[in-house]
Amino acid sequence: MTKLQNIGFIGTGIMGKSMLRNLKKAGYTMHCYARHPEKVADLAAEGVTVHFTIADCVKACQVMITIVGFPKDVEEVYFAPGAIFDSAAPGTYLVDMTTTSPTLAQKLYAEGKKKGLPVLDAPVTGGDTGAKNGTLSILVGGDKEAYETLLPIFQGMGTNINYMGAAGNGQHAKMANQIMIAGAMSGICEALNYAKVNGLDLDTLLKAVSTGAAGSAQLNAFGAKMVHGDYAPGFFLKHFIKDMRLAKEEADKKDLQLPVLAQVLSEYLELEKAGEGNLGTQALFTYYQKK
Repeated sequence: MTKLQNIGFIGTGIMGKSMLRNLKKAGYTMHCYARHPEKVADLAAEGVTVHFTIADCVKACQVMITIVGFPKDVEEVYFAPGAIFDSAAPGTYLVDMTTTSPTLAQKLYAEGKKKGLPVLDAPVTGGDTGAKNGTLSILVGGDKEAYETLLPIFQGMGTNINYMGAAGNGQHAKMANQIMIAGAMSGICEALNYAKVNGLDLDTLLKAVSTGAAGSAQLNAFGAKMVHGDYAPGFFLKHFIKDMRLAKEEADKKDLQLPVLAQVLSEYLELEKAGEGNLGTQALFTYYQKK
């Protein structure tokens, strides 16, 4: 089998840029497409080949990775005229790492099958820190043979890579992950607000509880940021709303009630309505402080 060396990236935001850099460090020849080339001038200076059309990027690569903002963006980069499905040579591996709907993941997989293009859905968790450090958890759905072929590439971006099963299952796993995070974030905000109202020193509280039963990855990542009013985005609030909506839509298809998710989603929607969609997810604390 020909060695997979040339990898293309579409989606060079907070997460994607770090993931691309880690693959370059791992020895791969990296390419990218960006709507605004000036935003990837740093990557060009580091030796990444920047293409001015999706078609040119796809044609230069054996593997294409996408990590864009919303399902409509995924649809566009795969299905638009001259985009990925129009441009990829048979045998090109396509990996969508965007958090999107399992239904869309299955649609991508089915279209890829028709064209001889192996498609994997491989959303990630671990945030901007995991992307920078190459320690992401990667949840992969699709054909196992394609997963095994691309495993070394996934290992260039993450340390906890798991095959979740058929197409769409990577996205279902990410939905479960986001449901867990929603409950955890809400619980942290509620607890910190309770402690604040009762006069506790919040830094001391975080130190006291972080290694006990209430400790969590979310508390470690965001507790201090909440306490000190640091709402800069590692993961955009508006993107978390998108994820929660997707999870709710999938649950509704199965008549599954998710009351905690529904409540947290409503809280985040209030913040988005107030113009805070570009803050980080930890800005949920401001909602509780206003109550």
